[in-house]
Amino acid sequence: MKKIIYALGILLTTSTLYSCYRNPITGRSTLNLVDESTMRTMASKEYVTFLGTNQPVRGTRDAEMVSRVGNRLASAVQAYLSSKGQSELINGYQWEFNLVNNNQANAWCMPGGKVVVYSGIMPIVQNEAGLAVVMGHEIGHAIARHSNERASQQMAAQFGGQALGGLLGSNPGLASQVFMTAVGVGSQVGLLKFSRDQESEADQMGLIFMAMAGYNPNEAIAFWQRMAAQSKGNKPPELLSTHPSDSRRIADLQKFIPTAMQYYKAR
Repeated sequence: MKKIIYALGILLTTSTLYSCYRNPITGRSTLNLVDESTMRTMASKEYVTFLGTNQPVRGTRDAEMVSRVGNRLASAVQAYLSSKGQSELINGYQWEFNLVNNNQANAWCMPGGKVVVYSGIMPIVQNEAGLAVVMGHEIGHAIARHSNERASQQMAAQFGGQALGGLLGSNPGLASQVFMTAVGVGSQVGLLKFSRDQESEADQMGLIFMAMAGYNPNEAIAFWQRMAAQSKGNKPPELLSTHPSDSRRIADLQKFIPTAMQYYKAR
């Protein structure tokens, strides 16, 4: 803890190294020590590298559904941010949506709109609305710049506040590891409260995005109930997890659904 506080103290005295980001939906402010430009540059490289060893699925019903849902969500994000006068948050986004063969029930979105869905989650999503829950949530992480926040926490705690761009120049392999962990491709235990807050924030954003894309936000409850059934007995207590418990997540979603329904128009 002392190391983290010391590192943050150094960074806070150097104003050019940090910025404050305010979430466009929840209003939560975060200190981002890693700039968006660096994250997007790394995303472009790491995404290509990932797909080089994880061949995208083409031409299947599931692959087409991932592309279709992704494009509808991207349009919804653009419409939402435009309505708030915040379109600049996704200036330069080059959306890509790919399904890859992997048995994990997982998905992620890199800064700049690079999205991957793992085939292992498709039996759980069951339909387009279920997939919109997952993809909307992951896109929410990107719009909220949670990976920047996570990378900032890692750089402060492990590298004394060194800039990620500097680490990229001196140790590209380590910089890549920090980036992939921050995005959610890797895994890390620590800073649990912040991680749970990020997950809940992405849930809220995902509900609005899926609603604006024409998917019923109530489908989020059914999806997380299926996830709870699928993972029953295989998850640690919430205190030891970086994600909210399924029961807590469902309860929180139920509270926010009325707000999301204001954006919902069935297609």
